[in-house]
Amino acid sequence: MELRQLRYFVAVAEELHFSRAAERLGIAQPALSQQIQRLEAGLGVELLIRNRRRVALSPAGAAFLREARETLTRADRAARTARRTAAGELGQLTLGFVGSATDELLPRALPVLRARYPDLRLVLREMTSAEQVAALGRGELDLGLLRPPSPPVQGLRIRLVVREPLVAALPEGHPLAGRERLTPADLRGEPFVLFPREKGAWLHDLITGYCRGRGGSHPRVVQEAVMMQTITALVAAGTGLALVPASQQAITRAGLVFRPLADPPLVDLAAAWPETPHSPACLAALDILCSA
Repeated sequence: MELRQLRYFVAVAEELHFSRAAERLGIAQPALSQQIQRLEAGLGVELLIRNRRRVALSPAGAAFLREARETLTRADRAARTARRTAAGELGQLTLGFVGSATDELLPRALPVLRARYPDLRLVLREMTSAEQVAALGRGELDLGLLRPPSPPVQGLRIRLVVREPLVAALPEGHPLAGRERLTPADLRGEPFVLFPREKGAWLHDLITGYCRGRGGSHPRVVQEAVMMQTITALVAAGTGLALVPASQQAITRAGLVFRPLADPPLVDLAAAWPETPHSPACLAALDILCSA
């Protein structure tokens, strides 16, 4: 028994006329008759009562019609589900992100993603860049928003999402807060709240490299913190200074001010995913994140 034969039978049962059913199906009447006969032979029962004047359903045919319709409905639903899953509209997407992605990017992108794919289950996990790289390698994440690893990691694909300058975060009232722009020399000897290197070498080295620039020195680290929101909170509390992505300025926090840097280094926020994506929704979400 084939789905095609079920569709043919349903058409004849609804039309109770072979010619009209054949026209509805777009096939020749003899071919339709042959398929119905093969269906009946395979089942070993008469589904249709035929004579020169009319076609009618047998009792077995009436019972079979109910089941045939249900089977076709389920088959169509299965096909739609498969197509929607392949298109990234269904299933689950596990998205990792660094805390700074919540400042501007995710608030813009997530409503678009949810509106476009309302039946997609989105699982969000805040993680450091290093944690995301490891989780992507283990298959625990489908997509990550992170500071790109350097050197690149084999098996991962990387796409730039946002490039922004670093800015200086200072406690309100700090002597340097009155400067229009800060240089490495201005930062020399100041206490720093710094992102730990083991959690993301690329960003850590970018910050320390800038501080060691002309007239500067390696930052005097008094406190380490992982999440950017924690770093800026510690700065606002007077713990020290910090260099953070410019998107952190979107967060209003009492006691905290920002100042631009002279010749600021640029920091990247990138999307990372396995060369062979685990979720069909990965690339669909990637397009939304990159256009948000």
